[in-house]
Amino acid sequence: MIEPVILLVEDNPDDAELTRIAFQEGSIANEIRVARDGEEALECLFGEGTEHCRMRDTLPGVVLLDLKLPKVSGLEVLKRIRAEPRTRFLPVVILTSSKEDEDIVRSYSLGANAYVRKPVDYHEFVKAAKTLGLFWLVLNEPPPRRRSCV
Repeated sequence: MIEPVILLVEDNPDDAELTRIAFQEGSIANEIRVARDGEEALECLFGEGTEHCRMRDTLPGVVLLDLKLPKVSGLEVLKRIRAEPRTRFLPVVILTSSKEDEDIVRSYSLGANAYVRKPVDYHEFVKAAKTLGLFWLVLNEPPPRRRSCV
């Protein structure tokens, strides 16, 4: 069985690398593909995408989505994911440093499956990454895999 890929949408290279390390230390061995802005995330999911994140044929197991992104905001990416039949049920976890109530409410209103604030403490971040990985990639029962389109 092929392990599902994680699509991490994160514009900060340090946070992206920290997330990779945290998943490794949390024993989550799934491949992580990084989109550096909202436009690249949409291209990975719906367009040709770059070689490192092309997902036109196979959807990721989960999308970890930052909100504050260049080009296209995380909330706009979420709207687009939920608007397309092929990605409507794709698990999307908002992984952000924002503590704004409005961001939380808008994220859930647009169909986010979860909202997680990035812990500042490294060890807490590793624990959070392990918990996210175990839940979304092991324990969660996703809808049956979509064929080319639903």
